[in-house]
Amino acid sequence: MTNAANPADAALSKLFQPTRIGDIEIANRVVMAPLTRSRADEAAGDVPGSEMNIEYYRQRSNAGLIISEGTQVSPIGKGYMATPGIYSDAQVEGWKPITRAVHEAGSKIVAQIWHVGRVSHPDLTGGVQPVAPSAVKPNVTAYTHNGKVDAPEPRALSSDDIKQVVAEYRRGAANAIRAGFDGVEIHGANGYLIDQFLRDGTNKRTDVYGGSVENRARFALEVVDACIAEIGAGRVGIRLSPVTPSNDISDSNPQAVFGYLVEELNKRGIAFIHFVEGATGGARDVPGFDFAWARKTFKGAYIANNGYDRAMAIQAVESGHADAVAFGRLFIANPDLVQRLKKNAPLNVPDPKTFYAPGPVGYIDYPALGNAA
Repeated sequence: MTNAANPADAALSKLFQPTRIGDIEIANRVVMAPLTRSRADEAAGDVPGSEMNIEYYRQRSNAGLIISEGTQVSPIGKGYMATPGIYSDAQVEGWKPITRAVHEAGSKIVAQIWHVGRVSHPDLTGGVQPVAPSAVKPNVTAYTHNGKVDAPEPRALSSDDIKQVVAEYRRGAANAIRAGFDGVEIHGANGYLIDQFLRDGTNKRTDVYGGSVENRARFALEVVDACIAEIGAGRVGIRLSPVTPSNDISDSNPQAVFGYLVEELNKRGIAFIHFVEGATGGARDVPGFDFAWARKTFKGAYIANNGYDRAMAIQAVESGHADAVAFGRLFIANPDLVQRLKKNAPLNVPDPKTFYAPGPVGYIDYPALGNAA
């Protein structure tokens, strides 16, 4: 096994070697996690593609794979200011120079397709009431141009509504390929719409989408199947967070729910599952789900995420626990993260005050190694 304490040996680690994730060949196993940065052009219709956006992704194209920031599949799927979409022609055109810049720099990029469900507010959705599997009000606040507001009680989706949302995810997958992405990651984590269907704390339905584990997983699998039908299983992945409490989400038996889901996803041959191991952005040792079991059961690529540092990432890949490791905040502050990890170089510290602020500060001005003062 590679000695992570020795920088020369660590640089030879599998973490920095090429691999294949489904149909996508990547140059190394360091993944840039999806990161909401709230810098799309809202006035133009939540369109990305400014020179600033292009430069942000170009700088970080040393990652083997970039997972884009969450991109909403419809106007009512939006939960945060200035987040980009993937449902309009203008948005597709806006993404094209970004994906082109990433590819020219030698990396690959997939679009994280996203619907926040109940975690929103009419101020963000053009006055439309947020939707969810059931009319269960979340204990969360939304940040809008009218300030900090409580999320309202959502409207429960009808069966016809659900079919429409599945179609929106399928359109999002098709648009991602049109925009030059190498595939999609379906956002099934962190208390957003797919997660809301999976969990019994938010899903109180009594029809075929509620009640049993199989019924609660039905919507997630219909979305996966729709994306597979559109772009092929080898270009579809999903992000899951079985034990996170993010966005007021909960379940009485996550092992049963996500165990069933992993087995069903394995049957479909999708490219990867991107697991948040523990509470998103918090403790890793949250009980309720056996990630080692998931690793053994799922035959596609296992991307690990949540609080990984250099030594942990090298160990995870060398030991076979993960095929790749995703980094979030470290990529915000370190555009050349892969080079820094290889050399065991010092890391820039991210500034949370600029995570969602408009403009280039805290976005494209973090120094690379050769430019550090």
